[in-house]
Amino acid sequence: MTQWHKAEQLMASTHEVLNQPPALENYNVLHADTALQEAIGRGQASWAQKEIAAVGALAGNAQTIQLGFLANAHKPQFQSHDRFGHRIDLVEYHDAYHRLMTIATEHGLHASPWAKPQQGAHVARAAKYYLHTQVEAAHGCPITMTFAAAPALQHQPDIAAEWLPKMLQYSYDPRNVAHTEKAAVTIGMAMTEKQGGSDVRANTTHAYPIGAKGPGQMYELVGHKWFVSAPMCDAFLVLAQSEQGLSCFLLPRWRPDGTKNPLQIQRLKDKMGNVANASSEAELRGAMAWMIGEEGRGVRTIIEMVAMTRYDCMIGSSAGMRQATAQAIHHCQHRSAFGAHLIDQPLMQNVLADLALESEAALTLTMRMAQAMDQRDDPHEQALARIVVPAGKYWICKRTAEHAYEAMEVIGGSGVMENCIMPRLYREAPINAIWEGSGNVQCLDALRAVQKQPESFAALQTELMRVKGVNKALDAAIARLPQLLQQAKEQPFYARQWVELIARTMQAALLQQHAPHEVADAFCQSRLGDVTHLGYGRLTSPSAAQAIVRRAWPQK
Repeated sequence: MTQWHKAEQLMASTHEVLNQPPALENYNVLHADTALQEAIGRGQASWAQKEIAAVGALAGNAQTIQLGFLANAHKPQFQSHDRFGHRIDLVEYHDAYHRLMTIATEHGLHASPWAKPQQGAHVARAAKYYLHTQVEAAHGCPITMTFAAAPALQHQPDIAAEWLPKMLQYSYDPRNVAHTEKAAVTIGMAMTEKQGGSDVRANTTHAYPIGAKGPGQMYELVGHKWFVSAPMCDAFLVLAQSEQGLSCFLLPRWRPDGTKNPLQIQRLKDKMGNVANASSEAELRGAMAWMIGEEGRGVRTIIEMVAMTRYDCMIGSSAGMRQATAQAIHHCQHRSAFGAHLIDQPLMQNVLADLALESEAALTLTMRMAQAMDQRDDPHEQALARIVVPAGKYWICKRTAEHAYEAMEVIGGSGVMENCIMPRLYREAPINAIWEGSGNVQCLDALRAVQKQPESFAALQTELMRVKGVNKALDAAIARLPQLLQQAKEQPFYARQWVELIARTMQAALLQQHAPHEVADAFCQSRLGDVTHLGYGRLTSPSAAQAIVRRAWPQK
């Protein structure tokens, strides 16, 4: 062999791929998640194990995962008019988005607890949503809003009788036609206006009766909406000022006679994340809508929808944490450095265990709220959810961004590449913290809950007393909550400290009841102890860290 041929062989060998993990795909996402499987069991949803596992298999399938990448690579495109000049307000999505929507609706993520009510229905639906949105989160917006709209529509039985059967169909129809031509519909909401933001009582959109006034009657709406998310939904719950104050309306995109309703999209938002889902600004130029619920009580009518969407923010952010944790551990399982696999190196074990700890705590609190949703007739559960949902939404969603960053750092340089899911998880992470009421709004809502429904804080204390005496740090946190509440009542300046402690204390209490002692004690020590930290990689027990990682990724 000549020297030239030897050199050619050597040059070719430099491109051999070594020490790189395989893609995390073609596995069942449910079967890899011990904490989720346990939550399904204690939530009395084992009857849905087969259908949840089917969603888990789809979520881990390489082709489904690719749909998430495609839906985000091809942003929605807005067409205001057709080629003949007719106003159509059409948002065109990539086929991958429609396929993800089809998977979600065919598995009932938008409607199952209402379509098939039974014990554990909300737990089963939450588990499926948690698995499916690990593939792609943005299309969950219309799924969540359709799910959340059902209770609000119940305030107007005559309108609900026409719309609910179509909302509850396990199918998806993306056509840009009137709801009268469809068997299945999706529902959005449009509350935010540019001058008010979260202060919806400052809305300036006005509603004018076409004939008779009051609930169930037809009005024309004139005004603007600063955020109309998922503008291809078939109808939207909106707030507008009528004679007696802010009222709730159902506004269809097309009138029942098939003519275009003048809800006119002005532009699509250019967002940093959540890009597969279109968000828009719209003008209402005499748009037809039906009043839903009591006139002048629009916020009260729509508040159940808002509570449900906030709860889904908890699920979505928990799902993001879980996917980030799985990606990080999987990477470390296959990647070597300094003579050993990363997963076997002590400092990396500390970081991975801490990421897994945050993920399991988020899931456990979220699934506990799913159990509360399943017991809507129980006063204790209702009161508990009233205070814990805003606290959980605040804390879990806020923790997701730093969690995503830390997992991305674990993966290293390849983790910031756009053909890795981590950049998408990182860009998606702040969305749930901001949408459906930002952090301050959640804190003020929790305070409002205690002031209007004192039984909500009593329900929280009852729940926490179940673990009194189990852990000193947890006991101290439970004792501090009434003091922090009094301080926040006197001066809302301190409300965040109180709400954060509610969330962390509830997470700790639930982990003490349901998780292995390594998980529960590590959480109490790190999140409630004398040396509390909110970063990652500062756990104090190497053996506990190893056990936490094994639990988080039993595929190792």
